Amino acid sequence: MSSTTPRWTDASLRSLTPSDLRSELAKTLESKRRRRDRNRLAAYSPYTKQIEFHAAGKGARERLLMAGNQLGKTYCGAAEAAIHLTGLYPDWWTGRRFERPVRAWVGSKTGEVTRDGCQRLLVGEPKDKGQWGTGMIPGRTLLGWSARASTPGALDGLTVRHASGAVSTLGFKSYDQGREKWQGETLDFVWFDEEPPLDVYIEGLTRTNATGGMAYLTFTPLLGMSEVVSLFLQQDGAEAGS
Repeated sequence: MSSTTPRWTDASLRSLTPSDLRSELAKTLESKRRRRDRNRLAAYSPYTKQIEFHAAGKGARERLLMAGNQLGKTYCGAAEAAIHLTGLYPDWWTGRRFERPVRAWVGSKTGEVTRDGCQRLLVGEPKDKGQWGTGMIPGRTLLGWSARASTPGALDGLTVRHASGAVSTLGFKSYDQGREKWQGETLDFVWFDEEPPLDVYIEGLTRTNATGGMAYLTFTPLLGMSEVVSLFLQQDGAEAGS
């Protein structure tokens, strides 16, 4: 059948029973839903504060998106990670761009928290492999993954097809692994979701020194004026006074 030949003609539609029509409509809607779910990144529409956060990455090696609960911090962080990993930069993007595949880490407090937060938003529901590929990383670009043996449903890392045709890599980490597990790698960016201990943050940031890469954080300041929060507030104050 030619690609220009319509699937249904007037005659064929008239031959369908009401039950057939409902079945065909259901199939069409399900097909559209699957295509949408496997390309969530294309539908990402950030609000003003998120746009400003992304834009700041063009000149800042360190960024913090600090806000209240359920205000889209992790979603914003996942979108940025997916954009860099795939190289699929939207028209509105004014932040930093990588014209090549990247190496990156993302992490949170524990393996379970990383799985249920960062991994879920990037890849899809951890408990249902059938949904892997329905996160912010488009399903068509998700090439493979490796499991984290110590945490059911958690991933240790994955590979992603970059727009250049080469392959980006992403590793999943957790703060409870300790600073030593954040050593050794050379990375383009690190995303910390939830506030990290200062030594883990510094170690993660150090992974980006050789590449001139960046680290960004997304969290609610539940620990108050902690060392990490103070670090960013002092920087803001210095910039404001300069």
